[in-house]
Amino acid sequence: MSALITGILPVFMMIALGYGLRKSGFLPDEAWRPIERLSINIFYPGFLIPAIWNADISGGGAGAAGAGVVTVVLIVATVALLAKPLMTLDGPAFTSVFQGVIRWNGFVFLPVIQSVYGADGLALAAVVLAAMIPVTNLMSVVVMMRWGGDQSRMSVRTLIEANLANPILVACLIGLGLNFANVPRLTGLSDALALLGGAALPLGLIVAGAGLSFAEVARRRVTIGAVSFVKLVITPFAMWGLCRLYGGDEMAQGVALLCGAAPGAAASYILARQMGGDAPLMAGIVAMTTVGSAVVIPVLLALFHLA
Repeated sequence: MSALITGILPVFMMIALGYGLRKSGFLPDEAWRPIERLSINIFYPGFLIPAIWNADISGGGAGAAGAGVVTVVLIVATVALLAKPLMTLDGPAFTSVFQGVIRWNGFVFLPVIQSVYGADGLALAAVVLAAMIPVTNLMSVVVMMRWGGDQSRMSVRTLIEANLANPILVACLIGLGLNFANVPRLTGLSDALALLGGAALPLGLIVAGAGLSFAEVARRRVTIGAVSFVKLVITPFAMWGLCRLYGGDEMAQGVALLCGAAPGAAASYILARQMGGDAPLMAGIVAMTTVGSAVVIPVLLALFHLA
């Protein structure tokens, strides 16, 4: 267990490094947006395509983990929508709460899986990503269209474009296509993707840290605390339980568990800003769940004896 925690510690050290670099002014604020675009559009696809391409998804592990994770997301989303009339939140704030409880940060999730399960777990986690991203993106955009503050440009076309323009989703679909077609490893291309993928995880963590903002945490601590509790306490156990119910093996159960314990997605803040959501609240949720996951993940590893 100490070895696993030691392996996970660098993940959150990279996040802290990114936060420190941003707060210290080491790079100008306007430099972080291009770095984020480079990471999301180039490096992460370079990592995800070969990971899914070469993954063994013939067994029940990937299916059980993906089904367990997606089922929990659908349940949590339904409960959030049913509970909306009971919430004393305006529409834009509700969209941030909704995104906070159903979306998670792959930049943090994947390096943690790599530390715990290595390459095999990483491949399985990439398949889970491919199952999750369309579902969470679709629901998030629909909720933004309904309750976001800026609905002037919202349409079915916006919904479709928001999903097709997601480079992580496109990379997952390409990887799955190559996997199902049994395309062999291509010398040169595979090597180039491996080089890109090697930069994806550390740069993604630094970018995730640079995007953290704690300005809203104290002012809206009840809302952010409630979202964090659902995200980091309820969701991991639910995803683990359903994956086990669906017949997932030990690794699949662990991937589902750690998926649930991953923090809120930084992309949620971007969507909130673009589509009239409560961006400051979303930034606070991402920041608080990121800090919380640094505590929750080691506890879950010890509780479930994943060493």
